[in-house]
Amino acid sequence: QVQLVESGGGLVQAGGSLRLSCAASGRTFSSYTMGWFRQAPGNEREFIGAINWSDDNTFYVDSVKGRFAISRNNAKNTVYLQMNSLKPEDTAVYYCAAAWRYFGAGSGGYAYWGQGTQVTVSS
Repeated sequence: QVQLVESGGGLVQAGGSLRLSCAASGRTFSSYTMGWFRQAPGNEREFIGAINWSDDNTFYVDSVKGRFAISRNNAKNTVYLQMNSLKPEDTAVYYCAAAWRYFGAGSGGYAYWGQGTQVTVSS
């Protein structure tokens, strides 16, 4: 069982930056792929990116490439989402999720989810 708690959301102006954190419980954090998703009002949950459990390889959806970066600190059981050059269309609730030995964009591959943190980007 893995419990996830996101933090770091808030209100930021367009062009600004935020860093989200996701703290995980459990002793096997390093064995999980960690993904980030977001959901804007009226929209389906959208995959943003993920970081692999084995080699810290990452991949991202095209809309955030070059602006967002995922990293992890296994000693702290924490994964981060650094968001730069934020745009109003990045406004959403952001979720982290954990997947056992799965490295993909499908939400069904992620068994554990955080409660989400709100990010609002003003124009």
